[in-house]
Amino acid sequence: MEGISGVLDAGATRLLAAVSDGLGGSRAYLVGGFVRDGLLGRQTADVDIAVPDGMASARRLADSLRGRYVPLDAVNGVGRVIVEAAEFGKGRWQLDFSTAEGGIEQDLARRDFTMNAIAVDLEQLAAPGRRVELIDPFDGRGDLGRGLVRAVSDGVFESDPIRLLRAVRLAAELGLEIEDATALLLRGDAALITNVAAERIREELLRLLAVAGGGRRLTQLDELGLLTALIPELEAARGFEQANGHQWDVLGHSLRTAEACDFLLRQGDWEYVAAGVADGILEAVPWSPRLADHFRREISGGSGGGSTSGSSSGSSASALLRLAAVLHDVAKPETRTVVADGRTRFLGHPLTGATMAVAIVQRLRFSVRETRLVETMVRDHMRPTQLAQSGPPSRRAIYRYLRDTGDAAVETLFLSLADHLATRGPTLNLDGWREHAADVELVLADYFEERSQPRPVKLVDGHDLMRVFEIAPGPRLGEMLEAVREAQAAGEVTTPAEALDLVRRNLPAEESDD
Repeated sequence: MEGISGVLDAGATRLLAAVSDGLGGSRAYLVGGFVRDGLLGRQTADVDIAVPDGMASARRLADSLRGRYVPLDAVNGVGRVIVEAAEFGKGRWQLDFSTAEGGIEQDLARRDFTMNAIAVDLEQLAAPGRRVELIDPFDGRGDLGRGLVRAVSDGVFESDPIRLLRAVRLAAELGLEIEDATALLLRGDAALITNVAAERIREELLRLLAVAGGGRRLTQLDELGLLTALIPELEAARGFEQANGHQWDVLGHSLRTAEACDFLLRQGDWEYVAAGVADGILEAVPWSPRLADHFRREISGGSGGGSTSGSSSGSSASALLRLAAVLHDVAKPETRTVVADGRTRFLGHPLTGATMAVAIVQRLRFSVRETRLVETMVRDHMRPTQLAQSGPPSRRAIYRYLRDTGDAAVETLFLSLADHLATRGPTLNLDGWREHAADVELVLADYFEERSQPRPVKLVDGHDLMRVFEIAPGPRLGEMLEAVREAQAAGEVTTPAEALDLVRRNLPAEESDD
């Protein structure tokens, strides 16, 4: 591992020197993620500083650094300063000042994991050429070298239960394993997660799901008892068997679906088939830089009440896809029926599941847009396999699919592919898979073409139909206009006259006399 000073560029060095000067001789220590990431050779713009009076120091530094002050926690004396100045390099710096009561070693003893309980004297780091000594009472640097997330003490999760999720998220982000004794603590304290504010849970969960391989981490959450503590609606799916070629129970299938999303996004393996077969499966699935960008795009987040944190609270499309994957069959236990021929069916489970998914994500304070995307993916996860009965999907079928799924069209296509993989597992039929992937590729082509081209010329509008057919405004008029748009997308009408003729043919005789 590198020394922390080895990753400081000129802008970061100037910033730390300015902070040290602004504190006017007050004892200050860099702690937490900034030190940890520096030891791992990672650059970060989030800086945690322990001082005798966190909020007063933050207010003072906001003035001297020409930054913005954000009070975070008056009870524990935590303040934030947001700095954007060219002299400190490109981008935005986030400086969190916490109050270190009883000295730095006592402050470190109250922290969560050993790798976050390492401190550096700010004066040492800010002074060029000075030897930097780590304050590391819990051997956090050693645990980093061993690749372990280890709790500082047995009471870390009781002190702040959000650390339960943070342990898994840090392990995912940094490529570490949770130490055995810490995993036991996690399992024993998992129920405490219900005491955490929903907004904090959402932020940690989304950060976890945004990591490459985040789908697999949902399985780890389940193994630690956290998944169904967060989403108790999933407990009914545990051990709930399903027929029709499924290889896993409903919960197992849902978790494998999230893992399949990792695989399809080129961010994980699919271990349920031989390696050579997995390569062939992936080769059939369309992929491009444009799709990679699509899944990286940020979805506006927050609960609608605003954020005082000064940082973005949006989610990524890939994170929402993984969340929808684990929720897509949440309603199967509730909708199970046995039909006359003895087959097990789950009639209406996409619609019922969409309603349940909305309740879940709203409870976790997801934004309106995030909620709508998850709802659409769950509601329409079976649509892509229903686009064509024989042969490729028609232009009309593709139009209807894109109209109904809107902004979630691409994610829903990939959810359907992941669902397919997680249904068949090692029994996957490659010919059927290739047909499914080819249909997805056709729909994707239309989706991206539609967004790259100018909107098609409107052949007729409501005024035309009211004038020609003497129709009053209302739902019937809207249905006629949509029928024209659908026929135009299918290439069946191309001129205003053809559009009017289409409407005329579909009008009752008494309405069509013009």
